Amino acid sequence: MFGIADYGAFVAAIVLFLAIPGPGNLALITSTSKGGLRGGMAATMGVIAGDQVLMWMAVAGVAALLATYPAAFHLVQWLGAAYLAWLGFKMLMARPGGQPVLNIKPHHFFQQALTITLLNPKAIVFYMAFFPLFVDPVRHQGLLTFGAMAITVAALTFLYGLGATLLTHFLAERMRANPVISRTLNKLAGVFLIGFGVKLALSK
Repeated sequence: MFGIADYGAFVAAIVLFLAIPGPGNLALITSTSKGGLRGGMAATMGVIAGDQVLMWMAVAGVAALLATYPAAFHLVQWLGAAYLAWLGFKMLMARPGGQPVLNIKPHHFFQQALTITLLNPKAIVFYMAFFPLFVDPVRHQGLLTFGAMAITVAALTFLYGLGATLLTHFLAERMRANPVISRTLNKLAGVFLIGFGVKLALSK
């Protein structure tokens, strides 16, 4: 199919990748809990947009450039780590009833998720290593093959984001009645964000 070897396995791998906990998932859940369905879907579109940029950068050989110039890779890596840690710190320090760390305007949720996605240079390397595994060297059709892969990733991310948003919104409506649980989850999200930032900074 469009030069993609074992399309079913490709879809299954993407779904598994989406389900792995990470900064993108955390941004999606937090955006939904703060901004409802609109916030969650705005964050989903931000993740999709960020993934598309990273995928096409990988296709263009950015991963090879980063491998040639390790300093550039580590600079982006540290920027991403610092950004995630900064968000986590703000969530930990947030006071009850104060201004939420993630603004409740949907376009801000989009920007937040987009930035978190783009500041993960590991994703570029992942796509650079992942895509060739499913490219049929005999039936490969160049940009058409990569385009089909990119569209598939975007569609699956949208469906996953929709499901995660609906589930999170359903649960959030019940948790808002208990402010203690809400504050605890908010600070827990901050700890995880800091953890993701530290992990990204220390990864090689």
